[in-house]
Amino acid sequence: MNRLHRGSLTLATLALLTAAPLTAQSADAEKPAVLAVVTRLFDGMRAGDSAMVRSVFHPRASLTTAVVRQGTPAVEFEGIEGFITAVGTPHAEVWDERIKNPQVLIDGSFASVWVEYGFYLGGKFSHCGIDAFQLAKVGTDWKIVALGDTRRRQGCAPEWS
Repeated sequence: MNRLHRGSLTLATLALLTAAPLTAQSADAEKPAVLAVVTRLFDGMRAGDSAMVRSVFHPRASLTTAVVRQGTPAVEFEGIEGFITAVGTPHAEVWDERIKNPQVLIDGSFASVWVEYGFYLGGKFSHCGIDAFQLAKVGTDWKIVALGDTRRRQGCAPEWS
């Protein structure tokens, strides 16, 4: 192997080895911003503030719920407009979705957040499950592009019920 080729190979290897930690560091630095979007969604739900809720979603975002109806697994799809309208329509009970154990993965301008939740309607436990968020960085802001969830009343952690 000639010197020029060996030197190029060494430089390329060094570049790869130093780039990987930098990528991990920048992803770690973005985690608080990603989680802030999720928190803002739930704060908006509790406040019944449709403008706050709308602000965290990309306009073409989708909502997907995995459910079990009469023992059969099924999937429900919804656009964000119906959800945003429901949040902003006055209702007597506060919609309080409490989360724990968030897991955040980030690769460049794409992030996933997997989180356990308990949903309370007017302070009374309703159901639990997981929320799976997909977020993309648009300009300088993280936006939810997809939100999938599960919902169940049994098998919830004791602190939820």
